[in-house]
Amino acid sequence: MSGAGLYRIGCKVDRLVFVTNGRIFPAHFFCSTVFHWMTWLKVVETTVSGLGYELVDCERSSGGLLRVYIDRFPDQAYDLPGDLVTVDDCEKVTRQLQYALETVDADYSRLEVSSPGVDRPLKTPAHFARFVGEEIAITLKVPFQGVKKYSGTLCAAQDADPAQVEAGQAWGLVLRSPDADKPLSKTAAKKLAKEQAKAGPDAVQGPVDQVLSFTLDEIREARLVPAVSFKGRSRRAASPAAGEVAVDEAQELGGQKK
Repeated sequence: MSGAGLYRIGCKVDRLVFVTNGRIFPAHFFCSTVFHWMTWLKVVETTVSGLGYELVDCERSSGGLLRVYIDRFPDQAYDLPGDLVTVDDCEKVTRQLQYALETVDADYSRLEVSSPGVDRPLKTPAHFARFVGEEIAITLKVPFQGVKKYSGTLCAAQDADPAQVEAGQAWGLVLRSPDADKPLSKTAAKKLAKEQAKAGPDAVQGPVDQVLSFTLDEIREARLVPAVSFKGRSRRAASPAAGEVAVDEAQELGGQKK
C-alpha cells in the first residue's frame, strides 16, 4: 500500500481503508472529508454566481486558508464600470461568503477573495468558450512532438469528435509557424479564431499557419497570456475606468472566520 487510494484489508470483517502518505484512515473518514469539501464548493459557487460574478477557482490549504478567485462577466452591469474586478467586488463577495459558509459549518481559519490576475486560468468549458479569440498558453500532460508548452490564439476545434465539441471539451490553438515568411499577426489570428467559432468546425476554413487541436483532458494547465502595453499590463484592450481599482494577485482581501 505505497500509493494513496482506497484498499480492502483482510481481517475478521473486510474493511475499506484510505491510505495517504503512509498513514491509514477508515474509508468513511475519507468519504466524509470529500463530501464536506464538495458541499463547501457548491456553497461557494452558488454564492459567487448569485452575486453576478464568475467563480474562476477555489483553493483550500492544509493550514485552513480558503482562497476564492472571482471575475466579472462581460456585458454585465456592476456598481463600478469596467472589465476588471475591484476591491468593492471582493468585499461584497467576502461578506456574503462568510455568512454562507457558516450554514455548512465550514472549517477554515481565513478567507481570501481576489481577482485571478491578468494571466487567469481556464478550467471549464465555459471559460474556454468565453475567451475564444484570445491568446492563451497551455501545458500538455504528455509532450506532442517533444514539446509540452504551446501558446497561440484559442479557436474552435478542427477535425474533433462532434460530441466533444458539443460538450466544450475539444478546442484548437492557432500557432505561428516559424517557417512562414510572414507570421500571422495577433490581430489576424484573433479575427480568424472568432470567424472559425462563428462558422463552426464543419465550415471551410481559409489558410492558416497551423492549428493544434486538444481536449481538456489532455492539458495540465491553460492560462490567458497577458497583453503588455506602454500603459501597463491588461487582460483586455479596455483599461479600468476612472476611479476603478483593479485587483491583481498581489492585492487580496482577507477575511477571518468569526
